[in-house]
Amino acid sequence: MKITLLVVGKTEADYLKKGIDLYVQRLSHYLPFHLEVISALKNNKNLTEAQQKQREGELIISLIKPGDQLILLDENGKQYNSVSFAAYLEKFMLAGTRNLVFAIGGPYGFSEMVYEKAIAKVALSEMTFSHQMVRLIFVEQLYRAMTILKGEPYHHQ
Repeated sequence: MKITLLVVGKTEADYLKKGIDLYVQRLSHYLPFHLEVISALKNNKNLTEAQQKQREGELIISLIKPGDQLILLDENGKQYNSVSFAAYLEKFMLAGTRNLVFAIGGPYGFSEMVYEKAIAKVALSEMTFSHQMVRLIFVEQLYRAMTILKGEPYHHQ
């Protein structure tokens, strides 16, 4: 199974970039992983919040291929602990899912059309994180899930 993470806009902070790069590199030992950056909208100061979500949504949907399973990282999604998230991913692996696509929206979240295309929503916490920081938290949790599934000693209970 391949996992793709779609994000809107490039990662700004150097410390986040370094952390993301570290876990992306580690993930390559477990499965094909691709971080896809959707360019931030230009002249978005002239757009309403709804217009910005709509345009970002169109860009997200344009990257979803037939057979992809889209899961949104969304504050209203289902929460998992690390072990149950690993089991959640394993179900997709065992079902023969070819490409599992996780998406992190822009600062205003997702448009309705993106919600309609998604098969699920996952929340990383009840707390709110910046959409930039969520990238690092997610790739670390994905790496943690892979080590749990392989029985490796990264995760401690």
